[in-house]
Amino acid sequence: MAERAGQTQEAGSGHGVPQDGSQQEAAGRHLDLEGATRRLQRGPPPSRGERRRVAVLARTLETEVIPRLVLSRQAPNTPAYIDSPTGSAPQAEDVSVLAGLAMRGDLAGALGYVGALTARGMRLDVIYLSLLAPVARRLGEMWEEDRCDFTAVTIGLCCLQQVVLENSPAFQPRHGRTQPDRRVLLAPAPGEQHSFGLLMVGEFFRRQGWEVSSGTGASIKELAALVRRQWFAAIGFSLASEDRLEILAAAIREIRRASRNPRIGVLVGGRAFQARPELAALVGADATAADGQQAALKAETLLALLMREA
Repeated sequence: MAERAGQTQEAGSGHGVPQDGSQQEAAGRHLDLEGATRRLQRGPPPSRGERRRVAVLARTLETEVIPRLVLSRQAPNTPAYIDSPTGSAPQAEDVSVLAGLAMRGDLAGALGYVGALTARGMRLDVIYLSLLAPVARRLGEMWEEDRCDFTAVTIGLCCLQQVVLENSPAFQPRHGRTQPDRRVLLAPAPGEQHSFGLLMVGEFFRRQGWEVSSGTGASIKELAALVRRQWFAAIGFSLASEDRLEILAAAIREIRRASRNPRIGVLVGGRAFQARPELAALVGADATAADGQQAALKAETLLALLMREA
C-alpha cells in the first residue's frame, strides 16, 4: 500500500470506529485532535524531549503550514497542464508539476490540474496510481535526501490528501451497498507517521464495495480492542521502514489473537515491501500489495478463501 502519505488521517473517531453517513465518513478521514488529546491525557507524562518535539511541530504548523494552506485557498491559480494525449497515462512532467503545486500548498492549482486531466479523459484510478502515488513517493525521497524540509513535505501531503477527498465522490460507485462481511480495517504500522497511501488504499476498497475503517492514530491495544469488538474480514498495515519489521510482526500476532474473526486476513504494503515482498511472510501477513487496486483484489481472494472455509 503506497504512501491516504500524509493521512487518512480516515473513518470513525480516528480509532477506526465506523460511523454512519457520508458526512461523518468524510469528517472521520481527517486528523482526530480530540482523540489524540484523550490518549495523551490518560497516558504517562511526556518527557522533556517529547515536549520539545511537539512544541517545534506546533510552531511549524502555526507559522508556516497553516498560513500557506490558507493562502492557497484564497489565491486563484489555474496553471497550464502538460499537453498529454487524450486519455493517456500521466507523464514524468505531470509528476513534477503536481509535486511543485503540492509543496507550495496550491490546492486550487492541484485540483485544477487533476480536473484538466480528467476532462481530457484520464480515469481517476489511473491518476491515483500513476500520478498521486508517484508524487507522494517523490516528496518522501526529497525529504530523505534533504532536498526539502519538513514543512514542504507536510504541506505537500496535506494537499494531496485533500485532492483525493475532493475527488472521492466521483471515484466511488453510485450503486449498491456494502455487505456486512466486506469490512476492512486499515492502519499504519506502529511508529509510522504518514498515511496518505492508506487513504488511497481505502478509496479502492470503497470502490469495490467494502466498508472501510481507519486505525490511524490508534495504538495496537486500541486496534486489538476494535477487532475483538467488531468483525473484520481483513486488516491492512502500511510500513515504510524495515527498521520496524519486528514491531509490525508483534502487532500482527496481537491482532490475530484478539480478532473476533479467527481467520482474519492480514495484508501489508508500503515501501518496505515493494522491493522485498518476501518480508510479508516474515511478519506473519497473508499477502502484500503494491498499491490500493492490488490490495483490494487480494482482499477479495482472502475473503473468498475465508467463506469457503467457513
